[in-house]
Amino acid sequence: MSRLPHILILCTGNSCRSHMAEGILQNALGASARVSSAGSDPSGYVHSMAIEVMREIGIDISSHTSEYMDTYLNQEVSVVITVCDHADQACPTFPGNPARYHWPFQDPAKAEGSDEEIIVVFRRVRDQIRLIFDMYGAGFVDGLTSQAASAASSG
Repeated sequence: MSRLPHILILCTGNSCRSHMAEGILQNALGASARVSSAGSDPSGYVHSMAIEVMREIGIDISSHTSEYMDTYLNQEVSVVITVCDHADQACPTFPGNPARYHWPFQDPAKAEGSDEEIIVVFRRVRDQIRLIFDMYGAGFVDGLTSQAASAASSG
């Protein structure tokens, strides 16, 4: 029996974007792959607004934990996807030369304003991540780089 492909999603703080992407992609792929997320400088928590906006679309990430990407250095990783600029520059070398994608998204944790204004940013970033990662989960890799760039520039 073959092992499930392991997809690792990286960002810097591992508190928002990578967790939303992990939840969305795991939901899209079901039991056909293992999806994890980690950070180069993890915050130590998952942002409460990330949990809230994911719950709104029926995906529960409340049990996720913020992890160091070093945790995965000795594991077989098939694909590494970075979702912020800093993680793309700090990606470690993974055994087996995984496929690599970089799809940058605005960091909603840095949004300013009232809670109502900040949650709007979280929802927008969630929806951008959902568009890209649902397409990836469905097998549509071609054209995703331009879709992600467009989503990042609209933030």
